[in-house]
Amino acid sequence: MAAKLVTGPSLEKSIAPLRSFVVEPMQYGRLFLVGDAAHIVPPTGAKGLNLAASDVNSLYRLLVKVYHEGRTDLIPNYSRTCLRRIWKAERFSWWMTSMLHKFSDEEDFGSRMQQAELDYVTGSEAGLTTIAENYVGLPYESLE
Repeated sequence: MAAKLVTGPSLEKSIAPLRSFVVEPMQYGRLFLVGDAAHIVPPTGAKGLNLAASDVNSLYRLLVKVYHEGRTDLIPNYSRTCLRRIWKAERFSWWMTSMLHKFSDEEDFGSRMQQAELDYVTGSEAGLTTIAENYVGLPYESLE
């Protein structure tokens, strides 16, 4: 099968930007932002889809309370609740990016610190727990 594979030229080669972005607040009137419309995380932490699902879950829980129980007082809590989780995920993604990616302007000290951090995280129960907790996901907060 592989011998029959027809290949072609690469049309584009680029490097994905390792950037972060957060909109605050995540709401304007009756417009609510979720996912990449509200926040971008670098791919290193693998949190983008999880955060989007978390936003949707929070918005769903809010709208159920508003439309079934008349709890319009909870509307301002959407952004606050989501942003607490988002900033924790942003911190984790920033930390993973700075630990796992080599940047051209790093000096020897920065490279040595990067290696020391990686050694600590992979060699200690506390470090492994931190990685596991953040990858599996943080608990959902109540909107109330």
